[in-house]
Amino acid sequence: MTGSQKTLQCISPIDASVYAERPIASKEEALTAVTTAKTAQKEWATRPLQERIDLVRKGVEKLGEMNEKIIPALAHMMGRPIRYGGEFGGVKERAGYMADIAEEALKPLIVEESDAFERRIMREPHGLVFVIAPWNYPYMTAINTVAPALIAGNAVILKHSTQTLLVGEHMVKAFSEAGLPADLFQNIYLDHGLTEELIEAKSFDFINFTGSVGGGKAIERAAAGTFTGTGLELGGKDPGYVMEDADLDAAVDTLIDGAMFNSGQCCCGIERIYVHESLYDAFIEKAVKIVSGYKLGNPLEEETTIGPMANKRFADEVRNQVFEALRDGAKALIDPALFPLDTGTDAYLAPQILVNVSHEMRVMRDESFGPVVGIMKVKNDAEAIELMNDCEFGLTASLWTSDAQRAANIAAQIETGTVFMNRADYLDPGLCWTGCKNTGRGGALSVIGFHNLTRVKSYHFKKAL
Repeated sequence: MTGSQKTLQCISPIDASVYAERPIASKEEALTAVTTAKTAQKEWATRPLQERIDLVRKGVEKLGEMNEKIIPALAHMMGRPIRYGGEFGGVKERAGYMADIAEEALKPLIVEESDAFERRIMREPHGLVFVIAPWNYPYMTAINTVAPALIAGNAVILKHSTQTLLVGEHMVKAFSEAGLPADLFQNIYLDHGLTEELIEAKSFDFINFTGSVGGGKAIERAAAGTFTGTGLELGGKDPGYVMEDADLDAAVDTLIDGAMFNSGQCCCGIERIYVHESLYDAFIEKAVKIVSGYKLGNPLEEETTIGPMANKRFADEVRNQVFEALRDGAKALIDPALFPLDTGTDAYLAPQILVNVSHEMRVMRDESFGPVVGIMKVKNDAEAIELMNDCEFGLTASLWTSDAQRAANIAAQIETGTVFMNRADYLDPGLCWTGCKNTGRGGALSVIGFHNLTRVKSYHFKKAL
């Protein structure tokens, strides 16, 4: 944001230049957006469900047609290498799945249909849904709510992160070109103060936020007393546990990729790994070999496998966590000389594996959201479960074993939203994306996602005899 507080600026992590700048909406402009969206929603909700589904599918297709421009724009805005092809595959999978299940998820629940009574429970849209989206997977995190909210008959106002300033524009343009009614889906540029003021004024009927714990607390404070529903995904410190009967190569490949992909900036990225003592040394050796082979560089270059973090302050937080851990006895296994672009002065950050770590260290306790992972040796399941639960977050956990029943027994004891066996760092649209503890509240995608984006209305009709 500029000193005048009149514009938002996206500072590119590639070279610290201003990549994009947009004016902040005035209060009058914001209130107009709210009013026009609510008006558009009334007509939209009366349209047949299939028509809403078809228009959302077409909007996603139009977004896909913009992908060649979107991929380099993402590299400029948040640093993801172009070699990975953007996010459209995930956007299409998630939106497509929600479109596929919409009719079943939104159908009435018939309690009785007899000569005497008709009793049913219907699902109605909330009205206006406010989506506050993050920068790390800016299209996929937004589409998680945008697509089902529109399909269910809601209007949507999207406020995107300043770091990915152009994403909302791209999404609204695509859906507008697909034929979505004017004003139904709007992108808006807001500062924190006006955002909170709008929430306090009960401008929205449901709020979905993905971001920091501090941001979630601010939204809850602003919404206090308004009875506005909220869905909050606020962070994670996701663990992986490798048991003695695991497929070691698959475990190393998947968990290390889950820790380092997107420069570690994944909501469900792996941030701590616990390995059975019988596999520990072999796991470490293979992990170091993988990470040492990465190429840190300009995300616009095809050979780059790990780009800069999205912002220098994010990189500095990870640097501080690593420094503190090393000071307190941890050992770094990756030679910084392999990554000369990391000068400690910008957003380029070398990946790192730490051992001799403990839960007294912030790097094993606080969210890092960067390319660093701590690895600890464990003796048994009980020790691993205790360590996995020793965390204020609960988004996902990844278990590696050939014994599904053992995994199920462990999963029942882990305080988390999703448990994976023999995979990690994936969002399955058929399952509810949710968390516990300081990860937040609510749930996106799946049938549950539709339920959270609608309210129930009961019909009790006594028929004339």
